Amino acid sequence: MRILPALLTLTMLLGLSGCATSTTPANRFMLPDSQAVPSGGSDAEHVLRVRAPRLAHYLDVDGIVLQLDDISLNAARQHLWAEPLGRQLERGMRARLAERLGDTRVLRDEGGQREPDALFLRLEVDSFQGRYDGLAVASGLWQLLAADGTLVAMENFRAETELDDDGYPALVRALGRSWDQVADQVAATIRRHR
Repeated sequence: MRILPALLTLTMLLGLSGCATSTTPANRFMLPDSQAVPSGGSDAEHVLRVRAPRLAHYLDVDGIVLQLDDISLNAARQHLWAEPLGRQLERGMRARLAERLGDTRVLRDEGGQREPDALFLRLEVDSFQGRYDGLAVASGLWQLLAADGTLVAMENFRAETELDDDGYPALVRALGRSWDQVADQVAATIRRHR
C-alpha cells in the first residue's frame, strides 16, 4: 500500500519535468541599425521631435507578424521582438533622421519643453510584417506638425523590401531596410518644408 503513493508522486514529478524540458526557447530580434551613411555637420540649426508611433492593434504584440495570404495574419510564438516594436520604431526613426538631416537635432517628444521653431513628427504604422510573397512591408501615415500644432505636411507611406533569404533573421533585416525607405521619404519632405 505504501508503494502506490510513492509511485503516484514519482509519476507526477516525471510528468512535470517532461513538460518543463520540452519547450523550445524563443528567439528574440532587434531591428538593425540604419543602412544610411551619416551626413556631415554637427551644428543643429533645426529641432525635430519624434513622437512614439501609434501601432495597429495587431502589431502591438511580442511576436513578429507574418501575413499568410491576402487576409490572414499570424503573430509568431517563438520568434519575438526583444523589446516592444513601437519603441524600436521610434528610436530607429530618430537615428535614421539624425543621419539624414545633419543640421537637425532629432529628439524624442516627451511633451516637455517646447522650442518655438521645432517640428513634430507623428507616425501611425498600419503594417510592419513579412508577407507571403517574400516581401517585408511597412505602411502607414506620418504627419509633420509645427510647434503650435499646425499641420505642415501629411503623407501615406509604403515600403516593400525583398527578403535576401528564408527565415526570421532575413525578415527582420528586410523590415529594417523598409524602415530606412520610410525615413528617406520623411527626410526628403522635411527638407522641402523648412
